[in-house]
Amino acid sequence: MKNYYSTVNNIILTHSDMLLENHARRVYVRFERPNEYGFDFAGGLLPENKFTNTYGFSEDELFELQDYLRCNAPLIWEYAQEGGGLYAKSIA
Repeated sequence: MKNYYSTVNNIILTHSDMLLENHARRVYVRFERPNEYGFDFAGGLLPENKFTNTYGFSEDELFELQDYLRCNAPLIWEYAQEGGGLYAKSIA
């Protein structure tokens, strides 16, 4: 992932630029949280708002992350379409 979006409760959300796959627009997203062995993570796709690869987060935490993703999807889409880099610098 190349575009930083936010950090909440020590969980970092990053996202890709807008991608075109099989004639569909998608954005890959990844939540990460440091743990004593490396990182817990949850990776997935927009607009599906589904996680495809997770490790270390509980089901309740994944539900909260999906809700956060759903609520922030319009901004993430906007940033992904424009490359995200300028926004990441202004947020950080």
